[in-house]
Amino acid sequence: MGCGHVGQYSARATQLAPDMELTGIIEMGCRLDEIRCMFSGIPVVESVEELPEKPDVVILGVPSRTVIETAPKLLAAGIRTVDAFDMHGDPFLNLRETLGPIARENGSAAIMGAGVDPGVSTIIRSIFEMWAPTGLTYVTYGPGMSMGHTVAAKSYAGVRNALSITRPGDPGCHKRDLYLEIAPGFEFEEVKGRVLADPYFNHDDVRVFQVEDVNPLIDMGHAIQIHRKGGASGIDNQLLSFETTFHNPASTAQVMVSAARAVTRLQPGAYTMMEVPPLMYLLEGERLLKRLF
Repeated sequence: MGCGHVGQYSARATQLAPDMELTGIIEMGCRLDEIRCMFSGIPVVESVEELPEKPDVVILGVPSRTVIETAPKLLAAGIRTVDAFDMHGDPFLNLRETLGPIARENGSAAIMGAGVDPGVSTIIRSIFEMWAPTGLTYVTYGPGMSMGHTVAAKSYAGVRNALSITRPGDPGCHKRDLYLEIAPGFEFEEVKGRVLADPYFNHDDVRVFQVEDVNPLIDMGHAIQIHRKGGASGIDNQLLSFETTFHNPASTAQVMVSAARAVTRLQPGAYTMMEVPPLMYLLEGERLLKRLF
């Protein structure tokens, strides 16, 4: 559901998975013809009820703010969901509290925050704390395009197009460069003020630039560095590191498709990726187990 950048890669990853079938794509009516050209032979509809068969799982490639409206309806219909909800803190916990009872009452399940961050990087941070339970973890993001922040900026009246870049700053502190195309009839400073008041931006160091066209600036790559300096068995100075560069929407989509496999194997409820055994995400988990051990 949703055929933006993440949705398109999710559809392709599903088609490449030998244990999955892409039942259809759900999108707004204004884009139906465009998406039908992209995915010839795949049903493209405006609602889940229009699909030729009821899906086991719906991968929600929609803006995070719409997950709270969309996921409960699907879970209530007995359809499992996977989302890449990226609003940290209370919004994430509140979503979990909302989805959990609905999923349990209707025999369905949800995996929340299934992406790179939150998601895989969250798991890595938890593994590092298991390894070195005392100490501190430092996370540095970027430089790279933030999908959620870009979508949030685009949602404001007067924004014709937008691009939000996360740039490295002090560990754990987000710095952002926000590029805005302003629609005719709107003032840059007024639009800028409304966007910066958004919870996606109002707690970060954000530089805002007005541009005629954001497209020449777009690079969907991103980067994360995770370092933990802590203690194991009472011995200090254990240094644990993880570093990656990745294509943001393609990687997010692949994680969501792996989570779609896992969510069919779970008991009813709402889960974070940390709460799901790793082998559940994998097509050949048992074979991997034998290979690794």
